[in-house]
Order: sequence, then structure tokens, then C-alpha cells
Amino acid sequence: MMNERGKSDSAVRAMKPANKAERSAAELVEQRAGTKGNADQQSTRRAQDRESVSQALGRIRQATKQRKKEKFTTLFHHISVELLRLAFFAIKKDAAPGVDGLTWQDYEADLDRNIEDLHDRVQRGAYRALPSRRQYIPKPDGRQRPIAIAALEDKIVQRATAAVLSTIYEEELFGFSYGFRPNRSRHDALDALVVGITSTRVNWILEVDVQSFFDEVSQSWLIKFLEHRIADPRILHLIQKWLKAGILEDES
Repeated sequence: MMNERGKSDSAVRAMKPANKAERSAAELVEQRAGTKGNADQQSTRRAQDRESVSQALGRIRQATKQRKKEKFTTLFHHISVELLRLAFFAIKKDAAPGVDGLTWQDYEADLDRNIEDLHDRVQRGAYRALPSRRQYIPKPDGRQRPIAIAALEDKIVQRATAAVLSTIYEEELFGFSYGFRPNRSRHDALDALVVGITSTRVNWILEVDVQSFFDEVSQSWLIKFLEHRIADPRILHLIQKWLKAGILEDES
């Protein structure tokens, strides 16, 4: 694995964009004239980010294949500026904000400095996880399904960390496993089930639904499970931050 990346000196936090109504018509015209150039620059940089991240994750994937029993001790440096920026763009623009009230558009207004600052805090251990906001979604049967909405920066770091861990575990999971895996959906699972029961003699099908699994799962056993393959204490500590951050009920 590569050595840990350098630290950023930026300490600029996310700020809401200025009121557009206060800008002059000349400023708006000038901005529109440069829009295409800015879009091209952003597209080029995102392509560079994808290439950099792909190479880094590729090294992890190769190590996973070659050393199937070895524990990973140096993963934390792979949570890079490039990976954090890609994780941000993977978040839905219209996603509900967490307890921080920060929206995708707020953060994107000064994205480079925000990501640099976030990366700096993550790498030096100053990043603090916020509690998730509990919201309830009505179900067809009249009941309500609880969901937890993480703060924006927590979403970014969680996605980046998940990308690193998924690179390892994707090499070890069985082909017939579909739950919560990248580029797989419930529809893919149903298609595979249809093929299975129409091409093979099947005597029974078992359906199991663990009620409130994510609320009831043992956090200590979750960490123990990760420790079978992950021995980077900084990655484990980061995950424990999210587990301990807790939930705030939405009283709105």
C-alpha cells in the first residue's frame, strides 16, 4: 500500500452561496460566458479523479486476490481528496439534509476548499461524526418506516470509506449475493431467482426478514467481523464514530 497522503492546510468550512439577486447583470452575463469553460474543466477533473481512484482501488483489489487471508493494515490514506470529491458527486442533489441543515448546493458552492478541509480533518483525526436525523416514511399498510438521514459530510466520508471496503469484500462475496452490493439490485436478485427455479428442481424457497436489523445489530460484533480482514485502526475508529454518533428524532 502507498504511504499516507499529505495534509491540507485549508480550514475553510462550508458556506451558503451569496444571494444571486444582488449580482449585477454584467456579472451574470460574464458568468454565463464562462460556463462552458468551467463545465469542461470540471469534466476533465472528474475524469482525472476517477482515474486516480480507480488505480488506487485497483491496487487494493489486486492485494485482496493475492493475499486472501492477510489483514489490511494501511487503508486510511486511500480516503483521498479525489475519492471524497467523487463521493460528493455520487450524492443525490435533492437529498434531504441532515441535522447540519447543509444541502448539496450549499457545499458545492465552494467545493474545492470544502473537500480539502474535510480531507484535512479526516486525516488528522479532527473529523467529528454528527448524529443522523430520524425521519418516518409512510408505508402502504399504514405503518411508518424509520430512516436515518446523515449529515452531508458524514455521507461523503461514509461513501468514500464504503468504496474502499467494498473493493475488498466484493472479491470475497458469493455470486448469488445481491443485498447492498454495487451495481446490483432487487430486480437482479429476482431475475436470478426466476432463472434458478425454472432451470433447476426446487422443493422450497425460504424468505426471511429480520425486523429492525440495523437498529438491533450488535456493534461490537460488527467491529469484530471487520477485524477479520481490516486491521487499520484508523478505519475501524472512523466506523466506530458513526456507530456512536446516534440518532436525533425529527420533531418537525
